[in-house]
Amino acid sequence: MPTQPPSSGCRLRACLRILCCVAAFFAAIGAGAPSLAAELRQEVRVGVLAYRGPEQAKIAWEPTMFYLSRTLPHYEFHIVPGTAAYLTAAVAAHRLDFVITNPGHYFELKVDYNAVALATEQEMDGPSSSQSIAAAIIVPYKHMEIQRLTDLRNLRVAAVSPDTFSFRAAWREMQEQKLDPSKDFSLYFFGFPATNVVEALRSKKADAAIIRSCLLEQLIREGVVANDEFRVIAHRPAGELKCQISTRLYPGWPFVKVAQTPASMASEVAQALLTMQPGSDDKIWAQPEDYQSVQDLYRTLKVGPYSPFTRLGLIDLLWEKRYWVAMIALAFVWWLVHGARVSYLVKQRTRELQQAHEVARLKGEQMEHTIRLSLIGEMASTMAHEINQPLAAILTYARSCERRFEVGSDIGRIREAVGRIAVHAERAGDIVKRMRELVRKSSSQQLPLDAASTFRDTLALFEPTAMAAGVALQADIPDRLPTICADRLQIEEIILNLLENALEATEGNSERKIQIAVTAADGNLKVSVSDNGPGLAEGAREHLFEAFFTTKPKGLGLGLSLCRTIVEAHGGRLDVDDSKPGTTTFWFYLPLMEETARV
Repeated sequence: MPTQPPSSGCRLRACLRILCCVAAFFAAIGAGAPSLAAELRQEVRVGVLAYRGPEQAKIAWEPTMFYLSRTLPHYEFHIVPGTAAYLTAAVAAHRLDFVITNPGHYFELKVDYNAVALATEQEMDGPSSSQSIAAAIIVPYKHMEIQRLTDLRNLRVAAVSPDTFSFRAAWREMQEQKLDPSKDFSLYFFGFPATNVVEALRSKKADAAIIRSCLLEQLIREGVVANDEFRVIAHRPAGELKCQISTRLYPGWPFVKVAQTPASMASEVAQALLTMQPGSDDKIWAQPEDYQSVQDLYRTLKVGPYSPFTRLGLIDLLWEKRYWVAMIALAFVWWLVHGARVSYLVKQRTRELQQAHEVARLKGEQMEHTIRLSLIGEMASTMAHEINQPLAAILTYARSCERRFEVGSDIGRIREAVGRIAVHAERAGDIVKRMRELVRKSSSQQLPLDAASTFRDTLALFEPTAMAAGVALQADIPDRLPTICADRLQIEEIILNLLENALEATEGNSERKIQIAVTAADGNLKVSVSDNGPGLAEGAREHLFEAFFTTKPKGLGLGLSLCRTIVEAHGGRLDVDDSKPGTTTFWFYLPLMEETARV
């Protein structure tokens, strides 16, 4: 059978089915679109200072968040209520994108975290944003004796916290009235929400309370506070603000961008806020105000960024004390210049002293040479006598040899005479050698020295002089002595000078005696020269070792001074002892070499 075309009713039912499917499809798409859009919207967290608690903050600022979310559909704005400390910590932890807070807290965020105000709140039918908040000080209505700030002296005053803007605004007014909140009355802080201080005043825990401007009027409208329960003291002009206040006016709350928020997002939010068209009882947003008055408040009180130990505080303190700082800086510069000048003068003086020391050293060497020549001159005759003895012996033995050759004596006796001639010639040569070494001018060379042989040789040099003068010379010199490090000629010069002084000191005595003794003990070698002369003249001991001081009629006054200089240059000491009657002893000691001292 041929197929019949479908009837019109069937076609209608098929069309209806297709339309239902299409409608169901678009309905499904429409149902899923909001959830998809919600997933694509970026969350924006806005911190809000909850001075009356989190619930009141959400109620007050929810319309603004709803408006922003509707105007900027790609963002989802959420309120994060909290105290100033909580919001500051959240900003530091990068958990907030924007903040709505009081002007004082904003100023601290601006200084510490580079926050920027995008707009300033303003009531639709209220005052301008530049003069919209202040603080009010309230007392029980019946306490009519409290009218001015000075009437608070010795009373109890309640506040939310010492860091709140209302307390600092009131503090500034008290400061101008010569009131110190920490001394002139008792302060009590009850924390957030701000209604805590109202309850403290109501329960008679305080005599006065510091609150935010317009809070009292708001509580009266809400029925929380009776109209005649509290009143504001210390009235100040409120301008267009429809509230009673006790302090000067400051700019309103800002909408703040924190540092980490993208500039593009901040630009969109600022544009949306400035074009916001709220209802008659809602807030509007104006261009951000200049918060210089808030900065002046903090600077005056020296709190927050202007506290003494913060960056701005130090800068502000330095500017405030700039004249003292300038004086201190000038004093410091003067001290640096003076120190540099003194250092230069010290260096110059040191150079001069070194030059003077070098000149003195050269003159000392010259004086030493002069004294040496003087001693040689005084001993020349004695030395000549000493040399004459070996020369006379040489001459005698030489004549004897001539006679023996003439008479033909045996060779043995001639050989013995020639040997004696050689011995006496060597003795004469030694005498001349000592004379030349003593007279020769040379620099000091301190070398290891056999002390025993040095002292004996020096004594042998002086013995003829003592014998010619009839002086008994006693020597107590051990056969072996420790080694010292010294200049042999200078040591001989010291001993000869002391012996010559002792010789002159005994002149006029019937029995002239000189004794020299050498001992080693305690790491030193001590040499003493004693005589039985009349002793030191009165007052001579104090000046005995000074240059050019002498008691001799023909003396130069350089001998003892030079001797002490030589001894001290060797690390020793020269002094005199006249405590024993009838005896004067000059003594000096020289340090032993370290190896010898340890042995």
